[in-house]
Amino acid sequence: MRISGMAKVFGVIGHPVGHSLSPVMHNAAIESLDLDYVYVPFDVPPEKLEAAIEGIRALGIAGVNITVPHKEAVIPFLDELEQEASEIGSVNTVTNLNGKLIGQSTDGPGFIRSLAESGCYPRGRNAVVLGAGGAGRAITFSLVRNGAKVALFDMDVKRAMQLVDDINVKCTECEVGSVHLVHSQESELEAAVASADILVNCTPVGMHPNVDKIPIPPEWLRRDHIVFDLVYNPIRTKLLKAAESAGALAISGVKMLVYQGALSFRTWTGIDPPVDIMEDAVIAYL
Repeated sequence: MRISGMAKVFGVIGHPVGHSLSPVMHNAAIESLDLDYVYVPFDVPPEKLEAAIEGIRALGIAGVNITVPHKEAVIPFLDELEQEASEIGSVNTVTNLNGKLIGQSTDGPGFIRSLAESGCYPRGRNAVVLGAGGAGRAITFSLVRNGAKVALFDMDVKRAMQLVDDINVKCTECEVGSVHLVHSQESELEAAVASADILVNCTPVGMHPNVDKIPIPPEWLRRDHIVFDLVYNPIRTKLLKAAESAGALAISGVKMLVYQGALSFRTWTGIDPPVDIMEDAVIAYL
């Protein structure tokens, strides 16, 4: 990789951020395209987020991805939001246009593309989404807008209720599915999973180093389930292993990581990156 004094800098902001594989896949794409760019991680604690966002302007950083825990908190510090980011109230991509910082969300489209690649289309299906944080918001909005009926679960009932309310307010003028809240009783969640076609884990449960954790009991899974785990480290989480054992279709979070990253890359540069090289780089690293 060549880096000159004219190199454009991109990166990812999160806390912690050492586990992120975004630098691995983006730099693999940059190197394959022989571009004078570099992508770096920025570990930013919550109390320094505003200063970090101002640093994007001061340093002329061309664009950043936003990850946990900043996807919602970053919004007040940006100049403008694209429609999808505004509607879902979550940002995973920031583009710097001559000092004007624009917030975008590529999580939802990256998720839907990952499902489609596996031959799964949400319309008319029942889905259970575990987690109503930044990624959970993007996933739930995308499923509803693509015609699914979603049962949403989060231990933080207030946060989940807010997401349900936001969707009911913002998704009224187009042909959409529906969303309802699953409260914290295990029996209610079990019943929702039993009637679901798609199960999506948007929580960090099962992420390295806590690889022995699973968000639901494995005996709840059936062979006709489609199980999508946004956790990508490890590639085969305990949830995905349980899904495979049940005969279900198991989809790794690597797919969404790559596709949302590719959409960010195109947003910043106008170039379609080689997604196969990005995916190979992530898998090789893991």
